[in-house]
Amino acid sequence: MRHRVVVAGLSALVLAAATAACGSSDSESDGKTITIAYQKFGSFIQLDKQLQTVKTQFEQAHQGYTVKLLPIEAAENDYYTKLSLMNRSPKTAPDVMYEDTFLVNTDIQAGFLAPLDDYLKDWPDWSQFTEAAKGAAKAQDGKTYGVPMGTDTRALWYNKELFAKAGLTVPWEPKNWNDVLTAARTIKQKLPGVIPLNVYSGKGQGEGSTMQGFEMLLYGTRNTLYDDAQKKWIIASPGFNDSLNFIKTIFSEKLAPDPQDALDPNWGTKVGTEMLPTSKLAINLDGSWLSSTWLESGSKPWPEWSKTLGWTAMPTQNGEPPGKISMSGGWVLSVGSKSKDKKAAFDFVTTMLNKENTLEYDIGAGQIAERDDVAADPKYLNSNPSLKFFTDLVEVTKFRPAYPDYPNVSNAIQVAMETVMTGQGEPAEAAKTFAEQVTSAVGGPDKVTTAS
Repeated sequence: MRHRVVVAGLSALVLAAATAACGSSDSESDGKTITIAYQKFGSFIQLDKQLQTVKTQFEQAHQGYTVKLLPIEAAENDYYTKLSLMNRSPKTAPDVMYEDTFLVNTDIQAGFLAPLDDYLKDWPDWSQFTEAAKGAAKAQDGKTYGVPMGTDTRALWYNKELFAKAGLTVPWEPKNWNDVLTAARTIKQKLPGVIPLNVYSGKGQGEGSTMQGFEMLLYGTRNTLYDDAQKKWIIASPGFNDSLNFIKTIFSEKLAPDPQDALDPNWGTKVGTEMLPTSKLAINLDGSWLSSTWLESGSKPWPEWSKTLGWTAMPTQNGEPPGKISMSGGWVLSVGSKSKDKKAAFDFVTTMLNKENTLEYDIGAGQIAERDDVAADPKYLNSNPSLKFFTDLVEVTKFRPAYPDYPNVSNAIQVAMETVMTGQGEPAEAAKTFAEQVTSAVGGPDKVTTAS
């Protein structure tokens, strides 16, 4: 795939190993077996549960067809790599795949995805999806390459009991970055042994570091990653440097986790299943889906979570309007371009994402509904005490510039964060390296710009 950093240089031997680990569709290439590739990792178990149910539903409704589930047990970056490797061969390419929206244009360019417009126009349920949702998997060519499963927002989760012990006011409503740092410093001083603040950083968390961490900072400044008017990537800005300085501050002052822990690919799982439930972490910058871990159906049931934890918006850098910031992403189900029965593959997608199954998935996975009928369902509305807060953040949310070169930009951000968090370089050095890496990756100086 052009410019896919995480895949570059992998050999045919790695391809064979990866596809063997994930399962192969070679022996079922008669078109009567529909293969489904998806991520199964850590605390995120709802998708696997849902797919098992939908497999049964689909096979009962489509006599003669078999659904083969191909779970990829890997952290985020490794999942993208293995899925890309599977897609490189018609023998191993899945019929349906779990696709992060930021990779849609990249994977279209690589020839992995099939357009769905001819099928969508005859699917009555498509009218239930919001216009924003429909745009999530619409490519630069104007065609649609996936059906959204739900979306998300991001904010600060905090432990109300720890705040009270430290003498901090609850409910907590920080107005700027300094308020966040002040609270973290107070926790460090008053509660030794508690990690004050978690902001995902470095390559271990992959896109989670870029989106939950860096972009939640950067987009809270006056700067962004892409200039839509010029159609150029922004390689240098005051907000970029300020965001790296924030990362330096929390790690150098030991307000953040130990870098060795933060760089562990399993750290995100540990945060949800260990650190928060055992009150070892006071403040966590994370996603709306986090509470799905603690539901009765989740991987770490925690009945007291909504009493112990509070949630509040991430403030903009200096309280600039609208005063708070969020980032939104989401995943879609896409049909593979190499599928021998794309109609059957699409039928699986519509079974998985009909009203009833989407309702169960959005509740169990802590997703913000993108179907109007699900969003209005009382079962959904009453499913989670944090739901309204995170849904309301949609009003201030931002989206990644999901162009084909974005994975390279994201990778360069993770490198810059890791340089700073580990003390290997100063923010200015990391920012310079970022600018050089992105300029090279996106095609040269005429593809980039700077911002003031």
